[in-house]
Amino acid sequence: MNEQILINVTPQETRVAVMEMGAVLELHVERSSNRGLVGNVYLGRVGRVLPGMQSAFIEIGLSRAAFLHVAEVWAGQKHSPDKSVEQKPIEKLLHEGQSILVQVIKDPIGSKGARLSTQISIAGRLLVYLPGEHHIGISQRIEDEAEREQLREKVHALMPPGETGGFIVRTVAETATDEELNEDIAYLIKLWRGIVEQSATAAPQTLLYQDLDLAHRVLRDLVTSDTERIIIDSRETHARLRGFAERYTRSALPLLEHYTGERPLLDLFGAEDEIDKALQRRVDLKSGGYVIVDQTEALTTIDVNTGAFVSGRSFDDTIFKTNLEAAQTIARQLRLRNLGGIIIVDFIDMDNDEHKQAVLAEFNKSMQRDRTRWSISGFSPLGLVEMTRKRTRESLAHVLCEVCPTCDGRGEIRSAQTVCYEILREVTRSARSFDAKEYRILASQSVIDRFLDEEAQSLTMLEDFIGKPISLSVETSYTQEQYDVILV
Repeated sequence: MNEQILINVTPQETRVAVMEMGAVLELHVERSSNRGLVGNVYLGRVGRVLPGMQSAFIEIGLSRAAFLHVAEVWAGQKHSPDKSVEQKPIEKLLHEGQSILVQVIKDPIGSKGARLSTQISIAGRLLVYLPGEHHIGISQRIEDEAEREQLREKVHALMPPGETGGFIVRTVAETATDEELNEDIAYLIKLWRGIVEQSATAAPQTLLYQDLDLAHRVLRDLVTSDTERIIIDSRETHARLRGFAERYTRSALPLLEHYTGERPLLDLFGAEDEIDKALQRRVDLKSGGYVIVDQTEALTTIDVNTGAFVSGRSFDDTIFKTNLEAAQTIARQLRLRNLGGIIIVDFIDMDNDEHKQAVLAEFNKSMQRDRTRWSISGFSPLGLVEMTRKRTRESLAHVLCEVCPTCDGRGEIRSAQTVCYEILREVTRSARSFDAKEYRILASQSVIDRFLDEEAQSLTMLEDFIGKPISLSVETSYTQEQYDVILV
């Protein structure tokens, strides 16, 4: 499918763009000062057990305690084939001060701490090792049942005698040789034994295992049979990736290229523009319609509009074509922005049931190449498409942006007229409480301009009412909503 992976490396951050047919499908950013925690294994200490929430707060050395729910505590009974065995309450499994081996399964997002699990999983190139499990699972992307069973038997036969851990066979293992699988198994088991040995002598809140950095995760997780080139603009990173590929991912070795051009790599392929667009609310469609993306803490809402698109045999036809194009665009934007959690899509209302099913089918088809687990539940009675997409790391906007200090994240600011009226009320309150000679208003240029023009009469009336002069002063550092009333 002509897939290319671009890796831009600076001392401060690494950026990865996955491109297909000239379009950016995924963007990943990792900063050296704030690396993701997903996959890290810690020796944690139980801080608080909350029976009412069936959860516990675990201290792992971060500024905020991490969160462990009872469903993620993999006690012995969870592996029992007897379905009637119930999960024990968390107060029977954990106690305050207890040391516990945990793995981060979700990065801290917003005000929430990291999410933990006691089921450790260590990812390799071909397999994922599950030390606490006893079964061999197969990637859902491998659909042929005979092939699934063959892979399961092959991995089972290659497991060292006496080894009790389980494995998940990744999609890339479809064409792997027995030797490659054997190397992956030996590497993962050795890695796990090292973690166990270290945990025996380590102090609580110690990091025992850190997942690979972004550049190396590209070779482990992002390279597929469709990948044609991996272009890196750092000589040092290129050399390190070649060494990693020679040892673990030999199939990726001929794909690695070192870019030495003068023009910035992401700029050359148009990825910089895509990053800018991925931070905007509005996404324009080629037909003239557009999509609005709003991300909140609880969910993401996506609204589809026809805009200037009027071509088609009828109004229904125009709506149908806009929705079809929007379905493809939305699937790409979810990957590009790394949006997760609950997602609500408001397609333009369609009366034709065949059109609804066709749009839903196109949406499902466009989502097929998404590496992240997702689920689409179809149209609700209100005509909305509800879906979920697994969220383990911060979205692109949360990585690159911060809350606007002017609007405080609302996306809107109070008008100059509204601020003027707030100031007039504040002056009135101050005049009733204090006996000042003069009241000086410090505010932004737009607010002062309004006081000198449209609200000049209101200011004069207030001066007459309180019997004291009111002066105006522009404070250039103030936003439109900021002001002060000084008593002179």
